Amino acid sequence: MNFDSRQIPILITFFLSSFLLLYKLIDLQLLNSTYKQLAEKTVLDKRIEYPSRGNIVDRNGDLLTYNKPIYDLEMIYKNIDWDMDTTLFCELLEIDKATFEKNININWKDKRYHKSLPTTFLSKISPEKYSKFQEQLFRFPGFYPVTKNIRAYPHNSAPHVLGYLGEADLYLINKNDSEYSRGDYIGKSGLEKQYEKQLRGTKGVKFLMRDNVGREVSSFNEGKLDSLSREGTDLVSTLDLELQKYCEDLMTNKRGSIVAIEPATGEILSMVSSPNYDPNQLNLDEDRGKAFKKLMSDKIQKPLLDRSISAKYPPGSIFKPVLSLISLQEGVFRPNQSVSCYGHYEYRTFKFGCHQHTPANNVKSAIMHSCNSYFFEMVRKLIEKEGYSSPEIGLNILRTHLHDFGLGRPLGIDISNENAGFVPTPEYYDNLYRNSGANWKSTYIMSIGIGQGELDLTTLQMANLAAIIANRGYYITPHLIKGYTNNKLTISDEYTAKRMVRIDEQHFDPVIEGMRWAILYGTGYRANTAGISICGKTGTSQNPHGDDHSVFYAFAPKDDPKIALAVYVENAGFGGDIAAPIAGLVIEKYINGETKRPRLEEEMKSKDLISKDLPPEEKVLAETITEDNSESKEEKEE
Repeated sequence: MNFDSRQIPILITFFLSSFLLLYKLIDLQLLNSTYKQLAEKTVLDKRIEYPSRGNIVDRNGDLLTYNKPIYDLEMIYKNIDWDMDTTLFCELLEIDKATFEKNININWKDKRYHKSLPTTFLSKISPEKYSKFQEQLFRFPGFYPVTKNIRAYPHNSAPHVLGYLGEADLYLINKNDSEYSRGDYIGKSGLEKQYEKQLRGTKGVKFLMRDNVGREVSSFNEGKLDSLSREGTDLVSTLDLELQKYCEDLMTNKRGSIVAIEPATGEILSMVSSPNYDPNQLNLDEDRGKAFKKLMSDKIQKPLLDRSISAKYPPGSIFKPVLSLISLQEGVFRPNQSVSCYGHYEYRTFKFGCHQHTPANNVKSAIMHSCNSYFFEMVRKLIEKEGYSSPEIGLNILRTHLHDFGLGRPLGIDISNENAGFVPTPEYYDNLYRNSGANWKSTYIMSIGIGQGELDLTTLQMANLAAIIANRGYYITPHLIKGYTNNKLTISDEYTAKRMVRIDEQHFDPVIEGMRWAILYGTGYRANTAGISICGKTGTSQNPHGDDHSVFYAFAPKDDPKIALAVYVENAGFGGDIAAPIAGLVIEKYINGETKRPRLEEEMKSKDLISKDLPPEEKVLAETITEDNSESKEEKEE
């Protein structure tokens, strides 16, 4: 075939154009999935089926949480009948016309939304409101309900332990391989947060075919791509619900906390922070925002603050048994060593008072009488172990032992926001006294010996100290999970391993005897309970801004411990007056199942230490303990 030279450019252009068109056709239909996905988007509806969240039960199987249905209302914009009665629609959902217009006319240019696919119109509709709306649903084409579950609580107990749910944030949603999407609920605090993975369950999915105006036609591919939701695993907590409720009753109208532990296992039997709140206030219903704002705005009582693990306090004289164990181990004191006390202790530039008592001729009687002079002498001997001029060596010895006891660091409980407390270091004192021109010595830090000065502990750490003494030298990390109803899941090894302190077992005998004597004959007599051999120690922590804080820790029975606990009541005075009798009642309740001291029980339950009628300026003075409290304090004479 002969071509005119003028035809050749035309033919080349024709063939090139044909080739380019063919390539584009192949790319669109075979290689590029963009248009395929767009086509699917217009005919497929991916409907998520939300699982039931696993419940939380106490150690005896009593429900602490359950699931309550709540509804979202979705819309398919193209299906909406614009002749519907919008006034009735708004009345049934209790919204105004402005809200209706705002929720209908979202930014449809946003790639997250499509007028032929479901979009959330209104969320968190209560079952009561939804039931009224459902009866009239047929009047409102284009609107479809979606059922979700929120938490509800059969009891008003343990809000700080259980935690609460909230909506997943964008940071989590946008993470690679995230299983969360907009509107999903996630644990925000407490056990709900710690065990989110086990509790949340697995979402199901159902693919529905829709026509070009969004009407449901059938399941896609005969449902072969669908999956069922799988409910979350139920969690068995270590809490004893009845004991928890009893402790909360005793702490009514008081600021402070109670932590009770089973010494042999580290399982937390009760963990109370007071004042607290009804957990149902934060269960994601329509009033949740108002309730949260109200709780956050209470700067006096701070009900959202978990005082059991987030607040740190000076332990006061309950530190004395721990100091005794360390001093006996380091050989700076003997079990039968005596210290003269003339109503005060004086050494070089240091002088501090003590109350009147019979002579403290040994460690046992010193603990029983809580003799300040005895323990000032003891801490001085320990700090000056390598001489008066080298206090940093003795302080580091003390710090090393206290670290073994779980002080100055988080214990590792299985909920967040645990405070480490504070144990001072030589570097801390170097910085503190840098501008004074003098090198610090033992006389600068003597108040540590009676649990004051810069030393701060959480109530959880105090209860764990009682557990260590009860176990004669070890503890298991305190925890709130006992197991799962799904036997294939096990708890972390961290919550079964023994953690030893470097104290020889024989040194525990005089200390435990002293704690027993403190209950029988000493400052902790109000904790004494017939038939139960309680060993304990009182503490009174001075508060420079108001009434002193009442402190007590104990374990029982002496030779076969079932419970160890700490009670800290802010602004309650002497440790023996309030904290000790509360602890005695809790021990009696747990071991015997009941209490037989109704007068004492009523006295403690009715004691109001919050003084709500005080003017605001006086209330501020009473609230001295905060999450960041680290100011120096001194022990009150006991």
